[in-house]
Amino acid sequence: MNINLRTCTAEFIGTFALVLIGAGSVVVNDVTGGAITHLGISFAFGGIVLAMIYTVGDVSGAHLNPAVTLGFFAARRFPAAAVLPYVVCQLAGAVVASVLLTVWFPTHETYGATIPSGSLWQSFSMEVVLTFLLMFVILSVSTGAKEKGLMAGVAIGATVALGALFGGPVSGASMNPARSFGPALVSGDLSVLWLYVAAPVCGAGLAVLTCVCTRDKACCGPAAESSAETDV
Repeated sequence: MNINLRTCTAEFIGTFALVLIGAGSVVVNDVTGGAITHLGISFAFGGIVLAMIYTVGDVSGAHLNPAVTLGFFAARRFPAAAVLPYVVCQLAGAVVASVLLTVWFPTHETYGATIPSGSLWQSFSMEVVLTFLLMFVILSVSTGAKEKGLMAGVAIGATVALGALFGGPVSGASMNPARSFGPALVSGDLSVLWLYVAAPVCGAGLAVLTCVCTRDKACCGPAAESSAETDV
């Protein structure tokens, strides 16, 4: 895979949009007294992921998520040399979106940060499972490190939206270290950021192992690596 300005910019813009619209909907919901609602926030996250997959998926694969990038790498669908540039661009996009939220809503305290409402163990395990489901869907509807078919974006966006609908009130349903990193950094509260980094990475890794057990050898491994070289 050729890592160039186009692919890096696509990941930056895609993750920027995800955090701006997703975390931003949380902020707007707070400052307007619940105008968007939890259902609306869930739709915002799923909808923007869907839109970005169709917008930049053919350029960068629209990972928009360090855990997804690492998952593709673990599945041997993504080259090691491309991991760091992708993750840096994703984190940068999340930070820039979060900074913009501080400009628009300077009095908000968390800027849409993901914060556990229950115990750390409950939130950690929920993030692992939700990211596992997301990565399993992504691996199942993609070729190499890109989505395949017209309905791939719908499947992935729906998984994000349903995960947010179910897990949002408990763990924040981040499923994405970049989504949590941006708001945590600008709000100055990094105390639980480790949870939203470690849990999604663990969940993505479990999804790769499960894909190996449930699908043919082209899912993950040398065959998938060959596919990634031609399809990404």
